[in-house]
Amino acid sequence: MPLVRDDRVLLGLERPDDAGVFRVSESLALVQTVDFLTPIVDDPFRFGRIAAVNALSDVYAMGGRPLCAMNIVCFPAESMEIEILREILRGGLDALREAETPLVGGHSVDDAELKYGLSVTGAVSPDRILSSASR
Repeated sequence: MPLVRDDRVLLGLERPDDAGVFRVSESLALVQTVDFLTPIVDDPFRFGRIAAVNALSDVYAMGGRPLCAMNIVCFPAESMEIEILREILRGGLDALREAETPLVGGHSVDDAELKYGLSVTGAVSPDRILSSASR
């Protein structure tokens, strides 16, 4: 599919990486990522932390610092106790608190399979962007 070209996109779909980078000004670019997982551990709190740290790490990998995050939740409400979701979200918030990154919203859907993650927006100096091409 043809992509919309924009000179402000410093890293995008032409060279996919851990996150996309969008220039806001000469000295500021936004790093954006979205990442979510199915459970990889049995403990809901730990799963929430792992998923959050995984999403945050995409911003760090680009040389950025996280500014804010939004939850993404797919939850089987009919077959799973709501306490499991509470613990997943608590684990995610714990990781965000540790990274000094506020949660500003999110979205949830009823789904047959549990999934959790975050969309994270970060900041980086345009001349300090790290990419897989530079590693």
